[in-house]
Amino acid sequence: MLLYVDLPLDSREAPMTLQPWSSHRHRTAIGRVGLSAPARQAVVDLQMTDGAEVLDYGCGRGGDVRALEHLGLDVSGWDPVHRPDGNLKPSDIVLLTYVLNVIEKPDERRATLARAWEHTKAALVVSARLRWERNQVKGTEYGDGIITSRNTFQHLFAASELRDFVQDVTGVRCLSAAPGIVYAFRSDEARLAYLARQITPDAAWLASEDTASAIAAVVDHLEQRGRVPQLEEMPSPVMGLLRHMRPQELKRLVEQAADPLKVETGAERSALDTLLFLAVELFHGRGPASSLPIPVQLDIRAFFSSYAEACKRADRLLFKLRDDAYVRRAMNGSLAGKFTATALYVHRRAMPRIPTILRLYEQCASIAAGRPPAWSVVKLRHQGRGVSWLDYPEFDSDPHPRLSTSYAVDLKTLKASFLSYADSTNRPLLHRKHEFLAPDDPDVPKYQRLTEAEVRAGLYEHPHLIGNEEGWERELARTGRSLRGHRLILRAES
Repeated sequence: MLLYVDLPLDSREAPMTLQPWSSHRHRTAIGRVGLSAPARQAVVDLQMTDGAEVLDYGCGRGGDVRALEHLGLDVSGWDPVHRPDGNLKPSDIVLLTYVLNVIEKPDERRATLARAWEHTKAALVVSARLRWERNQVKGTEYGDGIITSRNTFQHLFAASELRDFVQDVTGVRCLSAAPGIVYAFRSDEARLAYLARQITPDAAWLASEDTASAIAAVVDHLEQRGRVPQLEEMPSPVMGLLRHMRPQELKRLVEQAADPLKVETGAERSALDTLLFLAVELFHGRGPASSLPIPVQLDIRAFFSSYAEACKRADRLLFKLRDDAYVRRAMNGSLAGKFTATALYVHRRAMPRIPTILRLYEQCASIAAGRPPAWSVVKLRHQGRGVSWLDYPEFDSDPHPRLSTSYAVDLKTLKASFLSYADSTNRPLLHRKHEFLAPDDPDVPKYQRLTEAEVRAGLYEHPHLIGNEEGWERELARTGRSLRGHRLILRAES
């Protein structure tokens, strides 16, 4: 394709504002060993199994095709340059991976997305580069993108722009799976099933080898979920071992064996999870009860008087999210997390323990711009509205873990930003790790003992100095201390 681009004028030469430029889209295809990030996310999220048909539309050099074939999936790939003879057939899952970025014309961008959707039988996975990657792309502004030094084109999307674009072209409600990754589903049932898995992951079932162990597995499920599961919810091994029992007989045996207090706690948790699901679902258009995943329907039947009553309670929950004072009180009273003058910080594994209104707060941000796959601590602002997902890869092993990346979403403007500290020599770090967790987390005593020792040693006397690596090291040296794992020891004399 022949295009023209403005070039800077050199005062030593005759004026010239346009030069021909040929787009070399094929140069953006990279050789890859293993799955790309979008393909890996889709394998997990969409529960791809043996027999699923996958089409990689614009597969480039075919790295994802080979990796998916290795997983036993029925995969075909097509690319206009690298694989023009590929099998373009309608498939259950279609991947459109970093294709839209390299197309210069907006109308051709739309047409490409529409063709990928035409080949989609169940779910379309669209991924694109985002605006916060601008500093990684060297080149000249052109149209709504950049002409790179390699004679390729890059259009960088805003996180919410990508979702809106896919929704507009496909005509269906879409979900942001992660920053720069959007799912479009052919059916509402599939979309809602995915959404339910994100909010309430499927409970793990105990292994079953005989009738007694199968009954024990159902008892465990009752204590976790607060209700006896239906036969169709059970894994095949459990279902096979209990098929000979009448439902009422099984229910009686299981309820007799279960711990009533655990069942009550599980029921309360499941009811709150159901409200969270219905509140989030409202963002995507709430349908009839029959469109909901079977487990959600059964939870509504067990814990609410009706679907309408459950929806009303979910709507009230969503409305409370607009009340600054209510949100701040919820943060201040949370059983898990560190409450500060501006925000609540919560470790990933403590998220189920915070109030449902705050879980909804975090879910709203993920809807707006996608939740990153790697994060350790979430920051929920009560001054203003914004969410940041912070990644501390060594949180468990490092007594004062260093910040690796930060992905933030401003819920008022829907703008997203990304910061990497990989090349920094003075990274931010955490103190008082136990405060980010739930009180009954098994690691809390170990982390708390370290904090108490550091307080006694005077390491927190100047909190403004210890937020980064260099300042923390200076305070350790000043007090004559060093760290050995999660133990504070006297520093050896030089």
